[in-house]
Amino acid sequence: MAGVGETQKRPLRRPMHPSARNPFPQSRPRIAPVDREKTCPLLLRVFTKIGGHHSRENFAVRGKEPKDEVQIYTWKDATLRELTDLVKEVAPAARRRDGRLSFAFVYPDKNGRFVLREVGKTFSYGNGRRLDDALALGELGFEIGDYLDVAIL
Repeated sequence: MAGVGETQKRPLRRPMHPSARNPFPQSRPRIAPVDREKTCPLLLRVFTKIGGHHSRENFAVRGKEPKDEVQIYTWKDATLRELTDLVKEVAPAARRRDGRLSFAFVYPDKNGRFVLREVGKTFSYGNGRRLDDALALGELGFEIGDYLDVAIL
């Protein structure tokens, strides 16, 4: 038995591995759904390109962005699947059965140079195959004023 001045020694416990604490360590915080009846939509400038993404230099000069632009009014809770379906309406190449779309945000960094950051991929036709279909713009870090660059692969 321990005396008055002695302290009891407890066995050391190792902290749990992060993956054991959270089975979904990379899950993103869900954003609150937008009431689309009461909330004004935002203008999303979407640039499409077959074969790959545009380079960031294509966005360097304001007013001289790539010509293959589609303007979409949408909300921050729009998913990549919704955007895929909208792109398919205007870009015939995106309608291919085996087509894949890669999405990237284009925005200026703190020095004013444009950054192109890939955020997700979808299949033209889901057919049970889901990549990033359910991810919403807001969950991916979209901010009003960012461009969306879509590579049709």
